[in-house]
Amino acid sequence: MAIPANRLPTTAHVALDRHLTSTTHPSLPRTASTLRAAVRTTLKQHKRLPPDTRSAHLHHVLISIKEYLPYLLTLDAGLSGQHVADEEVDIVLATEPELQWRVMLQATTPGRNPPRVKLQHFDYEIPFVLSTLAATHYLLARAQLHTLYSTITPSADRRTTAVSTAMQHFLAASSIYSFLLERANSSSSAAPATDIAPAVLEALGGMCLAEATLSAVLKDDPYPATVTQERNVHDKEWMYVPPSIPKVRAHLFARLCVTAADHAARAAAALAGVARLDDALPQYLESLRRAARAKACRFLSINADLVGDQGDCVAWLQGARTELGLLAPPSASEDRSATGAFSRFRKGRAERKEDRRVERGVDWGSDAGRFEEARVVDMLLAKAVRTNDAVFHHAVPAHSAMLAKLPSGREYHTVQAFVPRLLDGAALARMRAPPELVGSLQTLDLDDESSDEG
Repeated sequence: MAIPANRLPTTAHVALDRHLTSTTHPSLPRTASTLRAAVRTTLKQHKRLPPDTRSAHLHHVLISIKEYLPYLLTLDAGLSGQHVADEEVDIVLATEPELQWRVMLQATTPGRNPPRVKLQHFDYEIPFVLSTLAATHYLLARAQLHTLYSTITPSADRRTTAVSTAMQHFLAASSIYSFLLERANSSSSAAPATDIAPAVLEALGGMCLAEATLSAVLKDDPYPATVTQERNVHDKEWMYVPPSIPKVRAHLFARLCVTAADHAARAAAALAGVARLDDALPQYLESLRRAARAKACRFLSINADLVGDQGDCVAWLQGARTELGLLAPPSASEDRSATGAFSRFRKGRAERKEDRRVERGVDWGSDAGRFEEARVVDMLLAKAVRTNDAVFHHAVPAHSAMLAKLPSGREYHTVQAFVPRLLDGAALARMRAPPELVGSLQTLDLDDESSDEG
């Protein structure tokens, strides 16, 4: 997975009210400091949880960041001299705080914690908090998609709800990354860390948009669910309820998949030249591009099957295997070996490892869906070859020629601009009161380095 579930960033303690003061809203720095402490505590708890329980804890991370963010953005607006809720917010930066955040996308020695960067400017707090929020949205989307692989096959309504929810989380993450990219491009100083470098933000935004586009396809794609049901020993419905897909939507889905592949390719290209980047992200983007193009070929194969062109149907599926980076596809004369080739592929070490990850729900999806798509493609290819040999006897074109005829893509989503939410008038009015005594949350965070280790 491009953003591992066990590697949300953590941050060291900093008391913002020691560095920021306000004559108009004296409680604002103190409240922001308290809510930041809550975010830090939640991130540390998330890091220390057993891997199989982290998905359920992501909502707590999301809530804590969303509670802190309006106060942080209001502080930033006050420092910039902007009015908030039609009133002046006077914020004075007495001294620059030393912020420390762990970077998650920088290459590290295996088995060691990701490095922590020291940031000597308050402006860097916002991109790190927002990138953590975007990563949380991304992981929540992945958690929703994981429910599709439950031992109890989800109903059609539950599947649709899970995919739709995942799609909304992907779009929210893409929107935040786009906002951060615009903010980074408008800054004259270089990014102090890999995670908030403009090229990385652009890649992550494109990746999330590609995932959202594929989720729109997955919502109405019956074939992955069929393959999942085949592997479920308790589910026999696939034997007597064959999947069906309308002709028009098959071609539409192919164009959407081409668009997703283009987004993934542009995201990977944006990373060229980024120093000290973890290899996991570019590798994931390449797998995502391959899986998306293979899906496009599969849908074009379905479209060819619906119009009775069985030769093109087989050729498109062979092209899909090529896009997935599999061995040379079986020819029509290798009918009986098609299933055997599929079985041999399933026994591959990498696929078995991914199956165990899916079963445990820990760090699954590092292949961006390539293995699952390979199962679907090989299932359909074995059927198409048998049908063509026994009934149609159509000539099978070279799959390389078919790949050259992939249609142009079509955008499905329009990413809404992320609008930073500052404090409203009522909340801001409460900040005019004198700050209360230090709360218990602020005493929990110590300045020692060991307290941030999990």
